[in-house]
Amino acid sequence: MIPLELAADCGRCAGLCCVLAPFRAADGFGVDKPSGTPCSHLDDANRCSIHDRLRTSGWPGCTVFDCFGAGQHVTQSTYAGTSWRDPGVDRSEMAAVLSVMRQLHEAVRHLDEAQRRAPDPATDALLARVVALTDGTPTELLTLDLGAVMGEVGAALRVASAAVRGSRPTDLARADLAGRDLRGGDLRGADLHGALLLRADLRGCDLAEADLLGADVRDADLRGADLSTALFLTQPQVNGAVGDGRTLLPAGLERPGHWSTQEQSTQE
Repeated sequence: MIPLELAADCGRCAGLCCVLAPFRAADGFGVDKPSGTPCSHLDDANRCSIHDRLRTSGWPGCTVFDCFGAGQHVTQSTYAGTSWRDPGVDRSEMAAVLSVMRQLHEAVRHLDEAQRRAPDPATDALLARVVALTDGTPTELLTLDLGAVMGEVGAALRVASAAVRGSRPTDLARADLAGRDLRGGDLRGADLHGALLLRADLRGCDLAEADLLGADVRDADLRGADLSTALFLTQPQVNGAVGDGRTLLPAGLERPGHWSTQEQSTQE
């Protein structure tokens, strides 16, 4: 078991994403907001006052954000319980630290999956090293050569992807498939990492062992699609897509509550 929490626990965070992250209305966040400025919907207990109605209130961007547990890690460990509200706190530094920590947590999440799906001593060693990096001080985190680390992580994930997908030839990595009707296509084991699948029609598609690392599936229609064994799919990706009760997801990912609403609207 990885000694690192990879799921957000807002009860142990200080609302960092609502304060330190910049918002853009164009990205579904209701308003434009600079980093370091608290969201107007953040209450005194560091909770979102419209959390149960974010989408209907014009804030869908919040529903597709996930810190992968970095928020509570930065709050409880890196800054030992210090809040952005405390006097003298450098919010710009804390924001930069949160950004680095989130990338490390996401890397750990993917490396853990890679190691489970295609065990490799090199991946295991890299996983342990990245986990250790998350224990760094703010200074250590901000002086980390993150580009080099992410380069190693990316290479390890590509090796694992190739091992899981085998000799399947479908190479759609970084392809622009926005709005495309892909129903009926053979996407089993397809390399779709970094692909633009914005509003693509994937209804009923079999995406068994397809690599979806970093794929943009916002508003992609996944109704009836089988993603149960897809590689490197994350909760933010799922939250941004369209699905229904027939959509099969990998273990550990939750079916978004708004999917039932979407399913109902298509039947009206």
